[in-house]
Amino acid sequence: METLQQIVKEKTPEPVKAAAQVSIETTGSLAVLDALLKENVDTVFGYPGGAIMPLYDALYDYNEPLNHVLVRHEQGAIHAAQGYARVSGKTGVVFATSGPGATNLVTGLADALIDSTPLVCITGQVFAHLLGTDAFQETDVINITTPITKWNYQVTDAEEIPSVLAKAFFIAGSGRPGPVLIDITKNAQLQKFNYEGYNKCNHIRSYRPTPNIRKEYIEEAAALINNAKKPFVIFGQGIILGKAENEFKKFIEKGGLPAAWTILGMSAIPTDHPLGVGMLGMHGNYGPNVLTNECDVLIAVGMRFDDRVTGRLDKYAKQAKVIHLDIDPAEIDKNVKSTVPVWGDCKETLPLLTALLDKKEHTDWLQQFHDYKKKEEETCIQPELHPTTDVLSMGEVINLLNETTKGEAVIVTDVGQHQMVACRYAKYTQTKSNITSGGLGTMGFALPAAIGAKFGAPQRTVVAVIGDGGFQMTLQELGTIMQTGVDVKIIILNNQFLGMVRQWQELFQQKRYSFTDIMSPDYVALAAAYKISSNKVTDRDKLKSAIDTMLDHKGSYLLEIMVGKENNVFPMVPQGCSVSEIRLS
Repeated sequence: METLQQIVKEKTPEPVKAAAQVSIETTGSLAVLDALLKENVDTVFGYPGGAIMPLYDALYDYNEPLNHVLVRHEQGAIHAAQGYARVSGKTGVVFATSGPGATNLVTGLADALIDSTPLVCITGQVFAHLLGTDAFQETDVINITTPITKWNYQVTDAEEIPSVLAKAFFIAGSGRPGPVLIDITKNAQLQKFNYEGYNKCNHIRSYRPTPNIRKEYIEEAAALINNAKKPFVIFGQGIILGKAENEFKKFIEKGGLPAAWTILGMSAIPTDHPLGVGMLGMHGNYGPNVLTNECDVLIAVGMRFDDRVTGRLDKYAKQAKVIHLDIDPAEIDKNVKSTVPVWGDCKETLPLLTALLDKKEHTDWLQQFHDYKKKEEETCIQPELHPTTDVLSMGEVINLLNETTKGEAVIVTDVGQHQMVACRYAKYTQTKSNITSGGLGTMGFALPAAIGAKFGAPQRTVVAVIGDGGFQMTLQELGTIMQTGVDVKIIILNNQFLGMVRQWQELFQQKRYSFTDIMSPDYVALAAAYKISSNKVTDRDKLKSAIDTMLDHKGSYLLEIMVGKENNVFPMVPQGCSVSEIRLS
């Protein structure tokens, strides 16, 4: 009888499938890899080490069916897996060793949990008989990661591996997605056992990923919307995660409903859709924020009423009837009390609701959003996109990027002022195009996430837009680009400050710039050290040609652009204020 390892060397899926139907002797490590193949995993991001070495030894013979991307830091691995998952709609997979390898995943796990990103992270662990002895590179990764995973589990016996991994993929990708961590002891990776094949999981007792839809709530919600004079839709990433973009468009178009997006909901509909009225939140558009407190029916779809969207809860939409559609019942009534809760997958609930809507056009109400947009254009948008000073602005860079890519690129942003500018001004024509760290706000996210996004959508142009602060947190992943040859375009918007913190220090701390003035290396020289083509721009007359050169270049490219040191991002809802108290300057 052939071993599973010998079968995989054949590189054909049919023998693997046939072999999995009979009992064969194999190892825990080979069972892990076969599980990945059965789950249609094509890319793994990871970093080897002692406790996961048996798995990497088995991976040696899987170099074609499974593409392993060697990162330079485990945090880079998990952010890359996030980028991959967000742009592809698949579950990202990560390998890491025990101890520091596993703990280096913590930030990414927390980020993935709050942003509902499906991941399966497999960590090596010391031999089972050493657990609890403070063995070399032993950490209690299960207790460390329990609050920041959707599920985690430690495997000490290889016979558990097939069923545990099947549960892991099911839990990570079903319902409200999230990260799962499976910790496998070294003895379980080495252990031989009789392998009877891999069966995907589609049910776990007591786990209900999708709540039952209640018809009476759909009817109540439709009645509220049909009777509304000023209905307003706010939507989040739930539309994208639920693959309900078309259903959502039909919903707002039939009801003539103005719709604004959260940062993570951006690109669920094209940014130039006639009913799209802009972005919500602290640095969102003027109209959507102010008119939240004037609408009579507020319809929230696939969003969680984050504090950056609501501002002061005691002054948030108190005049409105609230309809909340969400797959996660825990989010409904958590922050904002709903008048009608609509539990369920929005891909199923939206068509039911749309069928009961009256065909309407709320022309006068929609015009109010346009009027506020005109005021914002004059005060904030035009000065940012078309500055009259010699100093380059972040907004004009994003504007030129829009013109050149025609809204078809995937834009991956880090965290800070550049993120808010990009989310305010980037244009998108297709879904899964805006990749950013939303809930956790993780600096260092963008470079590795862009690498993962390119592996997840190799046919699309991927542009990472990063501040000089965030870039220096994970710049070692330039080594990953060098080794893999992945084609990622990198724009560093360098304002020589930790810009968002500096803006708050200017506005609220009397310009006491405490440790926000940050120096950078020579990025052009740095890129050259990693064999990546690059350029630096300081003058407006060279900006467009530099962006054209970057996008036309075959292979990765780094473009550093020097922008204004003390430029601010407006509008802005100051912390502790109502959304209707948004400031234009």
